[in-house]
Amino acid sequence: MDKSRLENLLESVQAGETSVDEALSKLESLPFENLDFARLDLHRALRQGTPEVVFCQNKTPEQIVRILEKLGEHHDHVLGTRLSPQAAIEVLEQLPGAEYDPISCLVRYSQGELPHPSEEDPYCMVVSGGTSDMPVAEEAAQTLEFLGSRVIRAYDVGVSGVHRLLDQRELLAQADVIISVAGMEGALTSVVGGLVSCPVVGVPTSIGYGANFMGISALLSMLNACAPGIAVVNIDNGFGAAVYAHSILRRISS
Repeated sequence: MDKSRLENLLESVQAGETSVDEALSKLESLPFENLDFARLDLHRALRQGTPEVVFCQNKTPEQIVRILEKLGEHHDHVLGTRLSPQAAIEVLEQLPGAEYDPISCLVRYSQGELPHPSEEDPYCMVVSGGTSDMPVAEEAAQTLEFLGSRVIRAYDVGVSGVHRLLDQRELLAQADVIISVAGMEGALTSVVGGLVSCPVVGVPTSIGYGANFMGISALLSMLNACAPGIAVVNIDNGFGAAVYAHSILRRISS
């Protein structure tokens, strides 16, 4: 249950609009609910500030729909990651109101609009080495937007044409956190880290020719970056980078 929903429930009880028994009924499934094939962590938003996100890969469409529906009973907005286009067709047919983005492979199930940050809010800048890195970059950017964070994008600014990155220097310098997404040799993250003073989160991608070893080359390059203070997440893990960046932005705003 979201913190806001819990507060609304308590206010409703205090105002006499909801009975204690009704409130207990809504809370009885905490802290998790067992669906046999999944145990949903309904307390996560209270502990960590963000609700459980559904990792859709290798789940059946029926499992995904049931999980999203059940989480939707406790949260205003639910997110699923790594939903394949094929599975998305069935999920969207069974779950009216769900929205799917084929680039990021994210599915969103919401009641109402997502929060919209203002132009004065701190922001994360998501940069990518090439257009081929966009699926991972968009997974990061759209996850941040789902969480209510402000995002600015700059794609295809890799080091093979570093003037494209330098053209974004002002936005980079003003960013509060940067997510740098790159495949091949992953050099973009080290260059970005050398240009700015804010936290930089490197996301190696599996994009590249044979010796890229499906992202291992980019991962090792980012881990060995000469620019200090860079955090690195796993290969293709745009979601993890977004959650980390969001936690930084949330601290700044609080």
